[in-house]
Amino acid sequence: MQELKDILYGVHIKEVKGATAIAVDHLTFDSRDVTNSSVFFAMVGTVRDGHDFIPQVIEKGVAVIVAEKVVDVPESVQLVVVNDTSEALPIVAKNFYDDPSSKMKLIGITGTNGKTTTTTLLFNLYRKLGYECGLISTVVNKIGARDIPSTHTTPDPISLNALLAEMAEVGVSHCFMEVSSHAIHQNRILGLNFTGAAFTNITHDHLDYHKTFKEYISVKKAFFDDLSKEAFALTNLDDRNGMIMLQNTAAKKRSYALKTISDYHGKVLENQFSGLVMTINGTELWTRLIGDFNAYNLLTVFGVSQELGDDETEVLTALSELGSVDGRFEYTRSSDGVVAIVDYAHTPDALENVLKTIENIRTKNEQVITVVGCGGDRDKAKRPIMAEIACKFSDKVILTSDNPRSEEPDAIIEDMMEGVDAANFRKTLSITNRGQAIKTAVSMSETGDIILIAGKGHEKYQEIKGVRHDFDDLATVNELLTKLHK
Repeated sequence: MQELKDILYGVHIKEVKGATAIAVDHLTFDSRDVTNSSVFFAMVGTVRDGHDFIPQVIEKGVAVIVAEKVVDVPESVQLVVVNDTSEALPIVAKNFYDDPSSKMKLIGITGTNGKTTTTTLLFNLYRKLGYECGLISTVVNKIGARDIPSTHTTPDPISLNALLAEMAEVGVSHCFMEVSSHAIHQNRILGLNFTGAAFTNITHDHLDYHKTFKEYISVKKAFFDDLSKEAFALTNLDDRNGMIMLQNTAAKKRSYALKTISDYHGKVLENQFSGLVMTINGTELWTRLIGDFNAYNLLTVFGVSQELGDDETEVLTALSELGSVDGRFEYTRSSDGVVAIVDYAHTPDALENVLKTIENIRTKNEQVITVVGCGGDRDKAKRPIMAEIACKFSDKVILTSDNPRSEEPDAIIEDMMEGVDAANFRKTLSITNRGQAIKTAVSMSETGDIILIAGKGHEKYQEIKGVRHDFDDLATVNELLTKLHK
């Protein structure tokens, strides 16, 4: 139990009706989840306004309501009026869970591509170095060896602080966290004490939400603007917007790059399906990861480790032992030499990076067959661009369904087809059923060919009309390779 007056510390309060010296034991913004000792936050969303549910929570016997306007409540209910419930919620959650992020080294990774790989590599590296670690990512949340299902790239403030509190309780010293643009904009990370932050890159994505690319950049930058002077801010100088992230931060400014003079510098020496050979600050490193994009991820990880004060030799040795991350350039090979790659690439830049990596590795004596789709209810502007890139770097392209959500899959594919010009039309197929699309790719492949299945990566489902159906790209292609390429 916590005293209401204690968990309101730091909140910008306009008015209080009732007493603050009362005990509460539950925070929620879901009216269905209210108890008689709950604090209910009336959140103003893009679709629903939590203030509309105040009569329901009163009926359930809620203890406290935090709202943005004065409403009629019975004497048994305490009302706290604030300017913005989305700002009040993370501060209250931090107080309620006793400021858990201050009890560990919390590192946030943001950017369009590479967040999941970088945070997962950091988590695996630091466990190998002997630390108790936590991970908050798109794929899964982890406390040491224990997996906790992930529903969002960055959880809501209550879930996030609860998770960090659980980590603190078991002695986690380092937590590596993906920080999405949605989370920054919606104040989900407000009040957290970040030891450091790293920027991977920024490319076309989420413009259904942020509306303009400028706004998208500004939201990412806000994360660095809010860092304390005790923190570090690490950026990618090879990204044209990398320096923007550091413009107004009070944190220690550090950089990494493959092409630009930087604090942490790398050079790719060799790229094969067997792995990547590169130098980091002059030391040669072999790793099982593949591609220039992974060279950037490794540089980010190395830079973070050095800012945290870990031994360079130990870090490089451990990095050479790490494997790839689920659904990130994860490849399999048939007995007769067909290579299939599954990757989460769902943005134009990510797809181009993966296809350029394949282009650099291939011998040119084989076909590259790309199976790709675009998600429904998401940024429509990138759909033709994704198809155009697939055609540019592939010998054959199959456009298919990804997670259509509430949209019609065929309509999404039609949007993608706008990026297929006359010269590429004959090498492009449209097959709505994703399983059938993968089967077709495997059927038309021959010894040595490379199949890329892009867009879903680690996901084990396909979301259609609000229902998640079991579907696993890697398991599907493995099964088909076994049947069709004996």
